[in-house]
Amino acid sequence: MINKQSLWFLTLFSLILVLSVYYITMPNELLLTNNGKTEKTNSEVSSNTEEKDTNVTIQESETLVTMRVMLEEERDKKVEELKTTLTSEASTPTEKNDAYEQMKVINELKAKETTIEEQIKNNFSLDSFVKIDGNNVKVVVVKNDHDSNLANQIMKKVQENFSEKVFVTVKFEK
Repeated sequence: MINKQSLWFLTLFSLILVLSVYYITMPNELLLTNNGKTEKTNSEVSSNTEEKDTNVTIQESETLVTMRVMLEEERDKKVEELKTTLTSEASTPTEKNDAYEQMKVINELKAKETTIEEQIKNNFSLDSFVKIDGNNVKVVVVKNDHDSNLANQIMKKVQENFSEKVFVTVKFEK
C-alpha cells in the first residue's frame, strides 16, 4: 500500500515540478495579453522584445531558478531519507511517525513559500525566491536598485503570513 502511495506522490510531484519549471522559464511574451490597445503585430512585438528584454529577463530569472532547484534538490534528498525510514521494516512506529510528520512540514513549507512568492509578485510586481528555515525567512528579489522602503514593505507582507515573530531578510539581486 505504501509503495502505491509513494509512486503516486512521486508521479504527481514530478509533474508539478516540471510544470513549475516550464512556467518559470516561459518567455514573458506568452504571458502578456493583448487588449487591443496596441497596433503592433505579434511578430513585431516579439522581434522588438527579443533584441532588448528577453536577455535581461532570462538572466534575472536564472538566478531564481537556480536557487529554487538547489532548494528542491536539498529537500528531495531529505524526503528520500524520510521515505526510506517510512518503508523500512526495521524502523519503529515512532520513527515512522516522526518521518511522516517531517514530510508534512516540508510540504507545508513549500506551500507557504509559494504563497509568499505569489503575494510579492501580486503586490510589488517583482519576481522573488523565498526560503523558510525555522524562524528565518530569506527573500531574494530581482531588482536592480536597492530600496530600503520596499524591503520594509516586503518584510511586513511576509510577516503577515505567520502568527509568531519571524526574522525576515530581504536581498536584492540584479
